[in-house]
Amino acid sequence: MLAEFKKFALRGNVIDLAVAVVIGAAFGKIVSSLVADVVMPVVGMLIGGVDFADMAIVLKAATADAPAVTLGYGKLIQTIVDFIVVAFAIFLFIKLYARLQAKEAAAPAPPPAPPAPSAEEALLTEIRDLLKKS
Repeated sequence: MLAEFKKFALRGNVIDLAVAVVIGAAFGKIVSSLVADVVMPVVGMLIGGVDFADMAIVLKAATADAPAVTLGYGKLIQTIVDFIVVAFAIFLFIKLYARLQAKEAAAPAPPPAPPAPSAEEALLTEIRDLLKKS
């Protein structure tokens, strides 16, 4: 079972998938930072100095024993913007990939190699060459 798992794990597709997951996670962090630190402050400033990270509805006020219970809809809006940016980037990547695949498919295929001589032809050629030598 261990050998079977090793064979599965070392196949090219699994390695490619692992690389894609790591790159995707890093890309997600970059997009989250872009949205939280660049896009949302600008949007908040344009709509009147609102900080989306602080936007929340207080369901229960804080007491001496417990913190406030809030619904953080500002963070939800920020996450939705993250999703839209990531989805748009993936859309552009898939579109580029499809375009490259179409160009590759449209490229003329190299002409097929001439067929190898049959066994009879090879034997006749060998006999001919031997006769020329003698």
